[in-house]
Amino acid sequence: MAELRTGTLPEDRQPVIIAARRTPICRSNGALKTLRAHELLAPVLRSLLDDAGVAPGSVADVVIGNAVGGGGNVARLSALEAGLPVSVPGLTVDRQCGSGLDAIVLASRLVAAGGGIGGSVYLAGGVESISTAPLRAHPGSQGDPEFFARAQFAPPGHGDPDMGVAAENVAARYGIARERQDAFALRSHCRALAAAAAGLFDGELVPLAGPNRPVTADDGPRPGLSGAVLARFPPAFAAGGTVTAGNSCFDADGAAAVVITSVQRARELGARDGLLVLGTDTAGVDPQFLGIGAAAAGRRLLDAVGLTGGELGLVEFNEAFAAQALACLDLLAIDPDRANLDGGALALGHAYGASGAVLVTRLLAQARRRGSDGLLALALISIAGGMGTAALLEYRTFP
Repeated sequence: MAELRTGTLPEDRQPVIIAARRTPICRSNGALKTLRAHELLAPVLRSLLDDAGVAPGSVADVVIGNAVGGGGNVARLSALEAGLPVSVPGLTVDRQCGSGLDAIVLASRLVAAGGGIGGSVYLAGGVESISTAPLRAHPGSQGDPEFFARAQFAPPGHGDPDMGVAAENVAARYGIARERQDAFALRSHCRALAAAAAGLFDGELVPLAGPNRPVTADDGPRPGLSGAVLARFPPAFAAGGTVTAGNSCFDADGAAAVVITSVQRARELGARDGLLVLGTDTAGVDPQFLGIGAAAAGRRLLDAVGLTGGELGLVEFNEAFAAQALACLDLLAIDPDRANLDGGALALGHAYGASGAVLVTRLLAQARRRGSDGLLALALISIAGGMGTAALLEYRTFP
């Protein structure tokens, strides 16, 4: 169910996001291939503490999403790597692609519940190093490892399609034509390139030390892409299908995180503005059509707070596939041209556990550029196994 309705919480329990940072997002086995998950995330956490003026020892918890890592609580490892004192705990969340957004949701609910002694300041977000993710295997009948490419997300009776096959299912059911998918993908690349050229990502990026040189920018957007080039891509997942490598995201490495606290504590820290968390929801759908999970969560959340898609000022949707992004936006009556103003995962890449936190990082940057009190923003992500998470945010300045 939707939670955290605005107007029902006092300032000492109203969650607000006051800082957000991310690493460059780079193709897996590329510029960040030597950095493990905690090495990606730690510089982001350090930057956030500086940005928000938070003393490391005052952090109540570090809540981090991760999907394909090696376990071992990457949140705790990252916090220690970042130099936080041993007194600060860490919690790792796994809701696959939704992990980063769900970590932020969880931290928001902890603030709303009055958790966290000493001011309720949380670091929350997600990280993924697909390049260094461990190989996975089950013990075979003779004890030999039987390697598998991905985890099982649903039992056989529900169907457990690969992501691309599920995207084809969505495209077919909701009539998302190939031409529309390609146009959406091209727009994503063009917008990301324009945003980078205008310096719109500069304030949120944390440079990293790559194997050969410092990594200071995303490497996914393709300046030479065109509609004619996209039209030449063959179907990638089904004969005669519409989903191609060109209108699908690529796997990426990266990390993103935010500072979440109460409005009262934000004022004490001297924060000038932030994104109030007005409501959140996670919903389940048929795993065969897992790409529409975000629409189910978004619809329930908007209905709960009495809003329509047209009343939203900003929307960020994780573009795992153009087909599912377009289907969800259609179902929510949101004009696709109003979503992902600076491009999305089709251009920047999908760093699984980090992607949901990247959405929130982008929304804070966009809201600050607009500078309009009361601006409503929605973050949306669909999730393997047939789920989706949505978070409704409102930009506020603090007098």
